[in-house]
Amino acid sequence: MPHPPFHDGRSCLNPAGRILSREMKFSCIFARIAVGLSLLWLSGAIQAAAPAQARSPSRWERDIQAFERQDQIQPPPPHAVLFLGSSSIRLWTNLAQDFPKISVINRGFGGSYISDSVHYFHRIVLPYRPRLIVFYAGTNDINDGKSPEQVLVDFQELVALMKAHLPQARLAFIAMAPNPARWAKIDQFRAANRLIRNYTRRDNRLVYVDVHSAMLDRRGKPLADIFVKDQLHMNGKGYEIWRQVVGRQLNLFEDPRNTPRLKGAQVLSLGF
Repeated sequence: MPHPPFHDGRSCLNPAGRILSREMKFSCIFARIAVGLSLLWLSGAIQAAAPAQARSPSRWERDIQAFERQDQIQPPPPHAVLFLGSSSIRLWTNLAQDFPKISVINRGFGGSYISDSVHYFHRIVLPYRPRLIVFYAGTNDINDGKSPEQVLVDFQELVALMKAHLPQARLAFIAMAPNPARWAKIDQFRAANRLIRNYTRRDNRLVYVDVHSAMLDRRGKPLADIFVKDQLHMNGKGYEIWRQVVGRQLNLFEDPRNTPRLKGAQVLSLGF
């Protein structure tokens, strides 16, 4: 007896009174299995290809309003150095002590993305007219599913806003730090760092600050004694590394012998 043709599962419905042969039953079973596996594969492929669904910037509205109230009570000086970004900036509470010879503004907020700083640029960057932006973000983005390529695109949007509205300002990107809590993402952090480092090399108004290498031991693992209990954020020893590396790089960046003069710009001596 010849085998029945392959079925897609729809012909497996058994109308009243119809008797299916054994071969037909097996064919229907295999068809259903094949269709089920195909749908399962397709679902997984779609999820893998879909971009990460970033959380809305509106979750930071209260933080931004708090900055604005603070500015009304005590307006920060114009043309200061603005430290902007996520929680590693927010928790750098002794910025003024670490960099005593310059005016600094801290506008770090929570577990923010680069795109959040883009979204709130006109409220927490532009009003201060900073001469220099020291920026750290990107690890939360990648941890929540963004690709290194998307992180670069978001960073480029921030740079574009700075160039459009603050033509004399410059920006220093602090490399995404290695930490034990997110070590599983280290390859993606490093890929994003490479993309941003290569991008900054093409623009003398940008600089890449490599704190990443300074936070590793001889085995290439994160230094064991520079993090707090959550193994994500730094303790005082970690911030001391940042103070030294950021200060050294910014001095080089602001040296008039290394940076072409910009029209109307004043050279900032950080004096570390």
